[in-house]
Amino acid sequence: MKKRIILRAIVGFPMGIAVGQVMSIIASYMLGRGTFEMCMPGFVETMGSELGAVTLQTVLCGLLGAAGAGSSVVWETEWGILRQTGAYFLILAGAMLPIAYVTGWMEHSLLGFFKYLLVFTLIFAVIWVLQYLAWKRRIKKLNEQMKNT
Repeated sequence: MKKRIILRAIVGFPMGIAVGQVMSIIASYMLGRGTFEMCMPGFVETMGSELGAVTLQTVLCGLLGAAGAGSSVVWETEWGILRQTGAYFLILAGAMLPIAYVTGWMEHSLLGFFKYLLVFTLIFAVIWVLQYLAWKRRIKKLNEQMKNT
């Protein structure tokens, strides 16, 4: 299992960087200034330079991708869906929330933390439900194919 976690984390690292880049583009459009902002302005200030902020954010996005991909092995355990979901959520939240705080993706306050946690939880839940429904449909289709053979 360790080997699978490591291999998935290695694949997840560049995927995390790619997702981070896309999110930076989306955030730049949302800020509405007509410029590309790779990092939150406050994070650039904290880091002392744009290059330092971009470098650290890129590494952190990679680590976030590695955490998500590596921890996906929980879906292959015999724990049951509730325990799998809880473990995966805790691992992802444990990686995402500190990274979001450091990079300035969340407001640095208790309210900002809870808002970010709420949005994270809602996005997680929507993706989970969509995945559940997709797998349920696939299983039903497989069962029908097995009956017809």
